[in-house]
Amino acid sequence: MAPPSCRHARPVPPPVPSLPARCWRRWRWWRLRSRLAQVRLLVLDVDGVLTDGGLWYGAEGEVFKRFDVRDGMGIRLLQQAGLEVAFLSGGRGGATERRAAHLGIRHCLVGASDKPAALGRLATTLQLEAAAIAFVGDDLNDLAVRGQVGLLVATADGAPALRRQADLVLTRPGGDGAVRELAERLLQPTPFWRELSAKGWRDRND
Repeated sequence: MAPPSCRHARPVPPPVPSLPARCWRRWRWWRLRSRLAQVRLLVLDVDGVLTDGGLWYGAEGEVFKRFDVRDGMGIRLLQQAGLEVAFLSGGRGGATERRAAHLGIRHCLVGASDKPAALGRLATTLQLEAAAIAFVGDDLNDLAVRGQVGLLVATADGAPALRRQADLVLTRPGGDGAVRELAERLLQPTPFWRELSAKGWRDRND
């Protein structure tokens, strides 16, 4: 006879195998598909999103930043599809403005000490509700816009607190194709993307 403590013990079920990480990522994108379809404005932080966060200073104090050409094409594709793209950065420096001008970005907001206020003014200017706005950030100051956007997106190397509260976390780090990743996800359900995938891109790559 089994010991009293074991008489009513239930068999332990075998462990449930965890889904591969790629399946979880697909599920996260899928569950937000309706919110992604509502996006009309993509707002991008600059340092740590469009760049890797590094700053190079020249002998005269000028600031140099490295941008990813794949992100540039992603922005071009979004613009071609009719989405508005804006830069919103707490930093300054001519490199950001030059990059915005090169890509035809109409709204380049730099030196924004209060990102929620700056984003609120931009939304009013464009007459957009929060549900139509997505924001990509990488650090704690980007978390402050949480209540003003329909989608808060973090880079793969973003601050842990931001990644925990973001609606989506990208697989690419800032300055290394993160914006391109999101651009493709936004466009994939559209006829524009299907045509692009079949015929390719004929415009310049920035």
